[in-house]
Amino acid sequence: MAVTVKTFSSATEAAGALSSDRSARYLGGGTLVMRALNEGDVSISTVVRAQDQTLIRIDASGPRITLGAGVTFARVLAERDLAFLHAPARSIGGPAVRNMGTVGGNLFAPNPYGDFAVALLALDATVAMQGGFGSRDIPIEEFLQARDRQAGTLVLSVSCTRPASTEAFRYRKIARIKPKGGSVITLAAHLPISGGRIAGARIALGSMAPTQIRARAAERALEGRSLDTATIAAAASAATEGTSPSDNALGSAWYRREIVGVHLRRLLSGQE
Repeated sequence: MAVTVKTFSSATEAAGALSSDRSARYLGGGTLVMRALNEGDVSISTVVRAQDQTLIRIDASGPRITLGAGVTFARVLAERDLAFLHAPARSIGGPAVRNMGTVGGNLFAPNPYGDFAVALLALDATVAMQGGFGSRDIPIEEFLQARDRQAGTLVLSVSCTRPASTEAFRYRKIARIKPKGGSVITLAAHLPISGGRIAGARIALGSMAPTQIRARAAERALEGRSLDTATIAAAASAATEGTSPSDNALGSAWYRREIVGVHLRRLLSGQE
């Protein structure tokens, strides 16, 4: 089956092509789309590309940072102002994948991948999109819940507020093959502190449901409390509530449920 490649000068034109052809897929870094094509995915008849420079723009100068959807993980790692995102970016594949893989593409990566999206979920990111509906910004949680229904839309950028301190944001990926393996589980936590107590806790998990999810029960255990041993233990005990992991070659659902609390405790305690 022949595949048509269409290249546009603007993101608006590319979004229009995607919305008018349900068999079209956007090609950013290619780590997802080219793999699907090489594996014989016949549902893709058109590949859409865009040369719009706004898609590779980074704005990290203020408290709110914006990453164009086409920004690669290698570029994230090269930005000193994005140090808080270096750990999740570094956990994505090996150097070749990080040189090609993009922030926008990672939002669509299926389990056991999509680790950068876990970090963005914990950071309450916003996703800017364009399609037949026009342009709109939506919370990343809403985007991820409807990810499989996002055909025909183009992700333009993601934005999030910079954590107030290095201790406020924490990330951990558990993998059998380091540094480039798929995740057994991935965890990220954003713990803003006000008056010595946690205010606005967000815990995100990867490989614990069909898509990245928030650990809301663990968040409730943390909210309004100091980050002490008892609070951490309560959050760890609640980590599996609302999860629905699956079995795969990296680990069983049972194993994931057994270890997620252990690793959340270590993450919150600052243990390696």
